[in-house]
Amino acid sequence: MTLRTLESLGSLAGARVIVRCDLNVPLKDGRITDDGRVRASLPTLNALINQGARVVIISHLGRPDGAPDAQYSLAPVAQRLSELLGKPVTFASDTTGAGAHDAVSALEDGDVALLENLRFNPGETSKDEAERTAFAAKLAAFGDAFVSDGFGVVHRKQASVYELAKALPSAAGQLISTELDVLERLTESPERPYAVVLGGSKVSDKLGVIGHLLPRVDSLLVGGGMLFTFLAALGHPVGSSLLEADQIDTVKGYLAKAKELGVDIVLPTDVVVASKFGADAEHVVRPIDGIEDTEWGASGLGLDIGPETSATFAAIIRAARTVFWNGPMGVFELAPFAAGTKSIAQALTEIDGLGVVGGGDSAAAVRALGFDDEQFGHISTGGGASLEFLEGKRLPGLEVLGWQQ
Repeated sequence: MTLRTLESLGSLAGARVIVRCDLNVPLKDGRITDDGRVRASLPTLNALINQGARVVIISHLGRPDGAPDAQYSLAPVAQRLSELLGKPVTFASDTTGAGAHDAVSALEDGDVALLENLRFNPGETSKDEAERTAFAAKLAAFGDAFVSDGFGVVHRKQASVYELAKALPSAAGQLISTELDVLERLTESPERPYAVVLGGSKVSDKLGVIGHLLPRVDSLLVGGGMLFTFLAALGHPVGSSLLEADQIDTVKGYLAKAKELGVDIVLPTDVVVASKFGADAEHVVRPIDGIEDTEWGASGLGLDIGPETSATFAAIIRAARTVFWNGPMGVFELAPFAAGTKSIAQALTEIDGLGVVGGGDSAAAVRALGFDDEQFGHISTGGGASLEFLEGKRLPGLEVLGWQQ
């Protein structure tokens, strides 16, 4: 079976179409600090508006505990959507109650409404299938068709992702179709050389990806907090740097496997070592065998890859035809430790081929560091979903739309 797309639903003029978006954006003092996911939803929403559909948007935001919580309200998102769509977006103050009913009932052809946070209802994320099905049925009453376009949640069996897609005629939106096309290029037919860059804090979060991609890539570049577990596996002292000691033997196994496959695992040759975790910390650059060779000794901690490593990684990326990057190279939120991540992002904008930023912290980093989405081949909207796809895991939110891996 193949993924059902918008075209499979036929004409949607005058139809009430529920669209599951991923509008889980970061907020500070009630204001959106990164609207990337909102903008990513626009192609599907505009396609439906232009058809004359009556669009009912649903999404989650944050992790409220199954009950209304003002700090997780989607009200700021409704305002931003209205600005980006260039038309009013009615905001319902609840998800399946009187407010939602009134908002949906008032829609005319081409109008848009956004319902309040799905996760204000415990049925959305319940482990009980019956509870999820009951909540999905309440949502389904607002629509004639369902379009799933929240790629960031397709790895979750949740009411608005899975059960709702079974309750109504359903299809994938343009965002999911695009994400899937890109990820299939990364796993099935990558142009070579193919480089994968992995960072972030924990190596345990990336083990599945490493194992699944090792036979498929030419080089694997390792940075971020996870690099210290690799260094420890090679016998290097890492001071007080982030270390998952229980993963050292697993990492040794991957290093051996890479050698057997002829895959080049590229580790840093230098790191930025700091006296403490903080923007005001003293810091120096040290080779990987000298992390504890500072005045702070074993209390020093690595917070970024060093300039020599940044240059090496950037050269490999620029020479590649396909690059997938997930996870920052250091604590990019602190200016003294952002250079490594910025170097990777810059190199990714300069490749002659497909450069993919794998969502999550990587997507946040490139925007925080001043890059535009258009500078990259693709920025994924789903860090966790992208990683699980690349691990070869089943994604229920795609399978329910007809897709099979």
